[in-house]
Amino acid sequence: MAYIPPHKRHSKDLNRPTPTPTRELLAPQFKRDLNLRDVDSVVNIIIPKTCVYRWFIVGLDDDDQFPSFIHLERISEPIERTLGEKSLVLVNDHADKGNDEVGGNISRRPWEFVAKNAWPDILTCFNNLRNRMECKELEKVKPVLVAGFGKIRFRGSYSVNIEKVKKYPVTETTLEPLMRRFYTNVPTSYKDNIISGVVPKIGFDFETDKDVYEIKVTDSMRPHSIVICKCRVKEDKTLELYKVETNHTRRMAIYTSCVDKNLDLRLTLWTKSIGTDLTGEEIQSLRNLISSAILDRGVKGGLRWPLGKSNSGDQYRVSKVWHKEVKLYESSSLRLKVRHADRFSFESSRGESSIKISLQLKRLASDILEQKVDTDTMYNMFKDTLGLIWDHFLCCEHFLT
Repeated sequence: MAYIPPHKRHSKDLNRPTPTPTRELLAPQFKRDLNLRDVDSVVNIIIPKTCVYRWFIVGLDDDDQFPSFIHLERISEPIERTLGEKSLVLVNDHADKGNDEVGGNISRRPWEFVAKNAWPDILTCFNNLRNRMECKELEKVKPVLVAGFGKIRFRGSYSVNIEKVKKYPVTETTLEPLMRRFYTNVPTSYKDNIISGVVPKIGFDFETDKDVYEIKVTDSMRPHSIVICKCRVKEDKTLELYKVETNHTRRMAIYTSCVDKNLDLRLTLWTKSIGTDLTGEEIQSLRNLISSAILDRGVKGGLRWPLGKSNSGDQYRVSKVWHKEVKLYESSSLRLKVRHADRFSFESSRGESSIKISLQLKRLASDILEQKVDTDTMYNMFKDTLGLIWDHFLCCEHFLT
């Protein structure tokens, strides 16, 4: 009997009805995957099953439809990140002119729509985190609430053909079943505008420059733990370990497709632990691993190891290397991070250089966690911060198509 490929086989139950597509059946595949794994294999961030994910669209018309000038375009991705079919992004044919009075369903104030929808999840996540810290389930963790800027990339799934999606008008229904990933790499022109234009306008003060190497290692003794070694270069051109962090954990991610802007917004809450549970012997083993690294600007990540030296005994092995050049700016309530990163993964043998801009909502996170002020005051602070973001951080040239 000739072999019949699986996709051409007919079901034996010919009378079985074909289910009608519903919003539940078309649930985004990435949400389902989150319940099946604890560690994100791409960025090595721990994602617990309790992590809150949301996706909003801001800027629809009065009938909750995409404006006619919004369409999907295929993006040109770096070779190192090309895996299977290309991604699609939403493109606004009307270049952003700083006018936010579009989108009748949000009464000309889109950031208030985001604040209203995101605030309950933020409070819930902080309450859960506070309770776990009070019950000693989590100790010595640092919560960080961050606004990131980039583009949401849409990809097909096993049940959705992205080529067919591209042929139809853009609607929330056609986008919902697609897998989504937030692309944080922004062009140099955007970074320059933030530094020269936004920083002085808002009143940020320059805090510091950092030139650091982050070495992510796997730990065979703690297979579900992620160890990050932060290092700086000494005068003799060798690396010095100055901090060990473990278990970068994402507690929340709220994605917002900003139809009237050229960039999208992601709000994340994550925690990290200082590696105090490591023994002195383990710290020394990490130091030995790092001291054998060779600085080499000619390779991705900026570091290489002699043959056989990228592991320390049977416990630690180098997984990823990041060389980060960071500028930090600070105000009384916010911290702005401008980062250029050159990274390389030893697991996939892929690398990439990227520019990333992020805004840490440090005062708001502290007030919510410690309940320093009343909820209305914190909500108004959150809403005002989103308004600032809308005015200054979501305007960018088209750079992915």
